Amino acid sequence: MEPSRTQVGQSERFLWLYALAVAGGAVAYVPFLTLLLPVRVGELEATDTIGALAYIAFAGAISASISNILFGWLSDITRNRRGWILAGLLLSSILLIGVRKTGNASELLGLIVVWQIGLNMMLAPLAAWAGDCVPDMQKGKLGGLLAFAPALGALSGALVTIPGIADPDARLAIVAGIVVTCVLPVVVFGKPVAMPHLMSRADVDAHASQDHARQPRSTVARMWLARLLVQIAEAALFAYLLIWFATIDADFGDNRTATVFTFVLALSIPLAMLAGRWSDRNDRPLLPLSIGAGIGAVGLVVMGISDTLTGAILGYVVFGLATSVFLALHSSQTLRFLPKPATRGRDLGIFNLTNTVPSLIMPWLTLALVPLFGFDGLFFVLAALAVIATVLLVTAKR
Repeated sequence: MEPSRTQVGQSERFLWLYALAVAGGAVAYVPFLTLLLPVRVGELEATDTIGALAYIAFAGAISASISNILFGWLSDITRNRRGWILAGLLLSSILLIGVRKTGNASELLGLIVVWQIGLNMMLAPLAAWAGDCVPDMQKGKLGGLLAFAPALGALSGALVTIPGIADPDARLAIVAGIVVTCVLPVVVFGKPVAMPHLMSRADVDAHASQDHARQPRSTVARMWLARLLVQIAEAALFAYLLIWFATIDADFGDNRTATVFTFVLALSIPLAMLAGRWSDRNDRPLLPLSIGAGIGAVGLVVMGISDTLTGAILGYVVFGLATSVFLALHSSQTLRFLPKPATRGRDLGIFNLTNTVPSLIMPWLTLALVPLFGFDGLFFVLAALAVIATVLLVTAKR
């Protein structure tokens, strides 16, 4: 029997080039926001580096949230994902290199706001493009490939900050060059197999019950909230992991912390690929997400009860592996449940709030808990959030 149109898979070439482009998107902001930007802020505002960085991070997060929704929506209207990707790639790369031209913290803040607009002009249509081209039967595999993105983002930061390899100006140019090298191939050479059935509106059958018609919206809402809860925990650990390790062992410095972080990201890649392929073969898109959130909660509890460095590292490795797999697979499986292909880019922009909002919530949560209850109290609260995410997903309806 000849396979139906909906059973035709996307080409391996496009899947791998697309994953490379998403990794390029991570390279565009991970080394800059975590390493290069704090250094530049320190040069411009040495007396209040932390305060200036906080204002810049806040303004950047707001700009990213709004522009991601905007450009996702515009790419829906124009039906030209690649054009927006190229425009955003060009604008964000030029602005990234221009960071060294800023003369004070106010100029830097303004540039970061505009840079976030350019960056999300690229990222929003890039995310929606996968929904246009990758069928449900390959979304687990796509999620596994997306696990490369955070690992390559962290690796690029380590490479450009190797002592003596480049001065501050050259570091920004190197990052921009890596981003262009990663993103451009899928735009020029990707040539995805056309999937017209993924572009038509998936209306609910006219004879379906009202309860059934509400199920997709309910599932989407649960997936949004579950990711937000897990991302709050992820953001807290990303920001305060080094400080927490130092409270247990003062000799555990930034290099050893980076080594643990890199190990977790590297090991999460094969785990995400295996989990993604399993979910494709068994048509169980939500089960790996539920397991990932649940194991993440276990890791946070281990961290909360640990008073030795070995236990602390073990707890973080469990948490980091589980949530890294969760986030990679969640990004691809979200495309399966969005109800309207015609507004896919806009809807993914709303999902992107789960990436930006935690950076606004997490500092206040930490300040409220750590002074009173220590890091143990913070980890138990974050574990509770992960448990809620698990329950949301376990009880979600297909």
